[in-house]
Parts: sequence; structure tokens; C-alpha cells
Amino acid sequence: MGAAAFLYGAVCYAIFLVTFLYAIGFVGNLLVPKSIDSAPPGTLPAALLVDLLLLGLFAVQHSAMARQGFKQWWTGIVPKSVERSTYVLISSLLLALLFWKWQPIAGAVWSVEAPAARGALWALFCAGWLIVLSSTFMINHFDLFGLRQVYLRLKNQPYRPLPFGKVALYRFVRHPIMLGFLIAFWATPDMSWGHLLFAAATTGYIFIGIWLEERDLRRAHGEDYERYRREAGMLLPIPGRRS
Repeated sequence: MGAAAFLYGAVCYAIFLVTFLYAIGFVGNLLVPKSIDSAPPGTLPAALLVDLLLLGLFAVQHSAMARQGFKQWWTGIVPKSVERSTYVLISSLLLALLFWKWQPIAGAVWSVEAPAARGALWALFCAGWLIVLSSTFMINHFDLFGLRQVYLRLKNQPYRPLPFGKVALYRFVRHPIMLGFLIAFWATPDMSWGHLLFAAATTGYIFIGIWLEERDLRRAHGEDYERYRREAGMLLPIPGRRS
């Protein structure tokens, strides 16, 4: 079963990678067949209903399946070695559904014309995605997306949770991945009403997700994490403090 678990985890990771790359194009209106503003807009009530349902479905799944209580129940059904890969797979499929069924909302909130300003916003957009991806390697990219778990199962070695650590950007901010997403979602020279809805809803979800995650981390790491919260900012460095 170790080989089957590893193959399953590799397929889940490949689906995630394709979804992640598509997300960059979707949010930035770049190179993909359907983006956040590309399809003909529908009626406003229908678009709001569909888009909020899609965002809500992803948010509920992404948060609920990450909670320890759900994991304890879920690993009574699926093997522990593929629990994370399954989480990654379902999250990726729901994102793919969002990309497919997203309903654009026409109208410009802002449109920056100055070439230098447009270039700066595109640079910020790229920087946001770079922060997201690089931050996953600052902890353990392969554990985060389930590959380490299935590799250990393949080698018939027990899984051990990663120790709590503070490296690179994590020395200064507690959630650099979420910081990167916020930058990527808001940094655009052309903000439509549909893009604004996406950015605002995902921002709200990010703050709810941070609150839930930190609650779990305080329970898991106790005073170590409380000290870390005093040393590093949630999304921005705390002036005058060094972790």
C-alpha cells in the first residue's frame, strides 16, 4: 500500500501544482482560457449568488478539514498517510470549480493608466505570488502538500510532525503565505467589481483562517507560540522587535 499511497500523493500534488499556476493566470487575467474578468458578465444578482457560493464552499472545506477534530474523525476513514494529500486534492478541485463557474461582474473600480504605476502594480502582483511559493519552502513545502507523508509511508517509516521553528520570513511575520496572497489579490492595475468581490471575500476568509489556525497553534505549542506572537507580527513585522 506504500507505493499506492505515494502514487496517489504524487497525483494530488500534480493537480495542486496545475491549479496553483492557473490561479495566477485567473487572478491576473493572464494566459488562461477563463479568468476573473474574461467571460461575458451575467446579471448582478446571479453573479453575486454564484460567486459567493463558490467562495463560501471553498472556505468551509479549507477551514473545516484543517481542524484537528475533523482530522481525528477523517483518519478513521482514510489512512493517515494520505490525509494531507486528500485535503490538498479536494481544495484544488474546489478551486478548479471556482475558476470554471466564476461569474464576472463588469465595471471598473479603478484602472491605472500611468505606465510606471502599472508596472509597479504588476511587480507587486508577481512579488505576492513569489512570497506565497517561497514561504512554503521556508517551512516544509513537501510536508505542507502531503508528499513527505506519502514518501515516509513508501519507506515504511513513521511520520513525525515538524518541530516548531522560525526561519527566514517567519522570523518577522507569522503568516507570510497569507501576506503573499493578500498582495497578489489586491495588486492590480485594473480592478473590476468582480475582482474586488474576490479580493474582499478572500481577505475576510484569510483573517478568519488565521484566527482558527492560531488557536490550534496555541494549543499545540503553548508558551512557545505565545512568545512567538509577541515577537513577530501577524502579517507585518513589529517595529523594533526581532524574533
